[in-house]
Amino acid sequence: MTTATSAIIDVRILPPGTCRNTLVRTLVELEPGAVLTIVNDHDPQPLRAYLDLSHPDQFAWTYLEDGPDVWRVRIERTA
Repeated sequence: MTTATSAIIDVRILPPGTCRNTLVRTLVELEPGAVLTIVNDHDPQPLRAYLDLSHPDQFAWTYLEDGPDVWRVRIERTA
């Protein structure tokens, strides 16, 4: 039996200029069913748009907290 994994990345503490690459690499390495929750100080919509183009239909997004100071987004690898 396989158990889905879950991780959290607080994007606010990542070095500038490394956020998108770190998140994309982490997300595409997830197994189907695994979850990454990201915490950010702005809406990560640009990341979602990028993933929708580069990896269509592979991730499900759920906003757990929607600003104005903190965004928490649960991203599940679906395929």
